[in-house]
Amino acid sequence: MRPARALIDLSALRHNYRLALELSSAKALAVIKADAYGHGAVRCAEALEGDAQGFAVAAIEEALELRAAGVTKPILLLEGIFEPSELALVDAHDLWIVVHSAWQVDAIERANLRQPVTVWLKVDSGMHRVGFHPYEYAAIWRRLQATGKVRDIVFMTHFSRADEPDCPRTAEQLATFEAAREGLSGETSLCNSPALLAWPQVRSDWVRPGIMLYGASPFEMPQEQVSRLVPVMTLESKVIAVRELPPNEPVGYGARFVCERPTRVGVVAMGYADGYPRHAPTGTPVCIDGRPGRIIGRVSMDMLTVDLTDHPHAGLGSTVEFWGRNVLASDIAMTAGTIPYQIFCNVRRVQREYRDGL
Repeated sequence: MRPARALIDLSALRHNYRLALELSSAKALAVIKADAYGHGAVRCAEALEGDAQGFAVAAIEEALELRAAGVTKPILLLEGIFEPSELALVDAHDLWIVVHSAWQVDAIERANLRQPVTVWLKVDSGMHRVGFHPYEYAAIWRRLQATGKVRDIVFMTHFSRADEPDCPRTAEQLATFEAAREGLSGETSLCNSPALLAWPQVRSDWVRPGIMLYGASPFEMPQEQVSRLVPVMTLESKVIAVRELPPNEPVGYGARFVCERPTRVGVVAMGYADGYPRHAPTGTPVCIDGRPGRIIGRVSMDMLTVDLTDHPHAGLGSTVEFWGRNVLASDIAMTAGTIPYQIFCNVRRVQREYRDGL
């Protein structure tokens, strides 16, 4: 089999979830949407179910996969329902739903439910994607209460710039949120990963850790609490061929790298079809048999090349780590002009191996 693989450390996942609990002193929904950011939603949910107070996914099909696997903890649909007929599945599988649009309230009013549903009522405090306008928030809350079909209502919003600790936008959104729910009783949910890590003054009854669960930083700058996270995924592969090239010889598509000296080139079974970022430039760090190294040339679909010149003991079969404990995913993302969320979600085709402690 192709040697490319993603090692998933489930003990690190639990460590990061417990850190979220410690930082928040609140209840936490583990965000495992998008197949747990490429880490495998079912296996991650199973590993966390002893600790987690619930899970959050994007859509109902992700929730049904977890229920089919035997996950019994609460599951929140972060985008809510997409059509009224989904409420039957919400009812049958005891799911929680975000309500962010008037038509979803209409659907609840008309639905024939066996049991009341738990609603997370979203206010648009300034991100301007989804959510009710602050001026209509209280009226929507009263309307949901009047249906007799709602068990609990959790007040929620989402911060657009919490990953910028010096930006006043988070404080502005918090003030808008508090004004919108003034006089209303119920639990709150405000904090995503960056708010948990960098905004201790922002607290709520429920928090929603996402990227931090997987041990990656949501920030572009150093941040104190990030150093306590443990990377969950190690993406690695092996050298499958070695070339000895003289100076002035090009490597790979487009001759983006030309040897400046006699160069040992290692060809590695890893490419953008595996999820490694195509735009990672020459010089992007890797770890070759435990020692710092670099990529040279353009990343192609199935292979990329690394510089083995200063690694005399490395060669055919050597292990190359692309991110993990030795090479941080956030550093690779920044070098490639993207974010760790995307590089995790893009991981595909590689085999996943799950371990409790790497």
